[in-house]
Amino acid sequence: MFKAARIAILLFILFMVATGTWLTKLRSTDWNNSLWVKIYPINGDGSEASEDYITGLSADTFAGIEKFLAREVRRYGRSIERPVRLELGEPISEQPPAIASTSSMLDVVLWSLKMRWWVSGVTDDQDRIDPDVRIFVRYHSPKSALKLDDSVGVQKGMFGVVNAYSSRRLRGRNNVVIAHEFLHTLGATDKYDRSNGMPIAPHGLAEPDRSPLYPQTSAEIMGGRIPLAIDDAITPASLSYVIIGPLTAEEIRLAE
Repeated sequence: MFKAARIAILLFILFMVATGTWLTKLRSTDWNNSLWVKIYPINGDGSEASEDYITGLSADTFAGIEKFLAREVRRYGRSIERPVRLELGEPISEQPPAIASTSSMLDVVLWSLKMRWWVSGVTDDQDRIDPDVRIFVRYHSPKSALKLDDSVGVQKGMFGVVNAYSSRRLRGRNNVVIAHEFLHTLGATDKYDRSNGMPIAPHGLAEPDRSPLYPQTSAEIMGGRIPLAIDDAITPASLSYVIIGPLTAEEIRLAE
């Protein structure tokens, strides 16, 4: 009897977690109300330069993300004026759990569980009300060997970890990566080849019907880059050169 009761309780907990995740996904992609996204800066390399850059951050630093999403939501016929409301949180002094670049599926699952525990712990002091999505932005010197591609967004948990440069000149590129990982938290999938970073046609291209196909003039947000040739692409300087493609729009229920 005791064993049966314990199994029943565990099944009930799993059911509630699954139901909660499903309801969160539905609410976060109904595009009827603004999503509250909070950005937490982290000094990723421990340098004074990154610390000074973080001190100078404001909500205006990320205004391009709000404008990009408002523009694309309108383009898909939705009437909400401000689909995303960004807020700058207080800096986080603790680094998030690391994940190896060649992790197994089990490693990824364990990392996700560690991250969810870490997220709740480091934000408790400043979040009396939980935001819809949390994005942790780790700033590094532009001279470092940092790869922005190593950023991640997780739908189950609604959080992202972004590697960014502590440079005003590269603010636009940072915002492209933040927007990309934010859309991951809503269910969007990558549309580029992980082996070389090249956008995959047709869904990873902003202009899949362009003739000739290359060079493209803008990027699809989940494709990540502007393809100049079949084997050459550049990171867009800002979200002014980025769109949400039809498949991505379907994945986040923007277009149905």
